[in-house]
Amino acid sequence: MRRVSKGRGFVFPEKFSYCKGKVFDFGLQRDKPNSLSWSSSFPQLKLSVSSIPCPSNLSLRQKFVIEAAWTRRSRSEAAKRPNRKSWKQRTDMYLRPFLLNIFFSKRFIHAKVMHRGTSKVISVATTNAKDLRNSLPSLTDNNAARVIGKLIAERSKEADVYAIAYEPGRNERIEGRLGIILDTIQENGIIFV
Repeated sequence: MRRVSKGRGFVFPEKFSYCKGKVFDFGLQRDKPNSLSWSSSFPQLKLSVSSIPCPSNLSLRQKFVIEAAWTRRSRSEAAKRPNRKSWKQRTDMYLRPFLLNIFFSKRFIHAKVMHRGTSKVISVATTNAKDLRNSLPSLTDNNAARVIGKLIAERSKEADVYAIAYEPGRNERIEGRLGIILDTIQENGIIFV
């Protein structure tokens, strides 16, 4: 960048300004502070801008030196990070590591507790298991939901997991069999976070 000094100001070449001959004067004066306060230790900055009139045939947009193009993300910057996650999305996995997953099919009830970071299954309970399939009269009713909740709570405690998270799906209400499972898990000593 070529700078031509004129006194205390600078003249920038025409590729940096839209009008030739703009003179920017950055007068920086530093007087001795009258007091020992924090703000008095800074120099006094005096800015003055003088310019030579631009030809009138330039459009109004070309006359402005400052444009807001750098406030947007460039295409290359957007390509580097196409879908950056929010702070909550990035930290939630570590703050609530164990996630309860419940699935109701037409014939069975499945529930499992997973570790989010490693995707390892901590505890599983399903009415499709051999011991429950033969002992329960119905594999999808409220009594089966209570049994599944109790088994999940016991197996989670065996794995030293005492706090789990449950995230209901979109438009999913916590009622009926789902509510029974969650209440039974909570009654058996598991905390929901």
